[in-house]
Amino acid sequence: MFYRKNVGSKERVARLVAGVLMGVCGLFFFGATPLGWLALGAGVMTVVTGLFGFCPACAMVGRRLPGE
Repeated sequence: MFYRKNVGSKERVARLVAGVLMGVCGLFFFGATPLGWLALGAGVMTVVTGLFGFCPACAMVGRRLPGE
């Protein structure tokens, strides 16, 4: 790949669960309002970082996995 993973396996699972919950809660509590869509978008981005194991914000501050 073109990037180094900077999110560990336990955190990846936590990001997947949290992202799904953010998206569901955003649409359930706020409906199709701008705030609901914003919560859904944040949830989708959290799920994507969990799936790929790479977080651009963590990379900007120089975070790496232990042992690298």
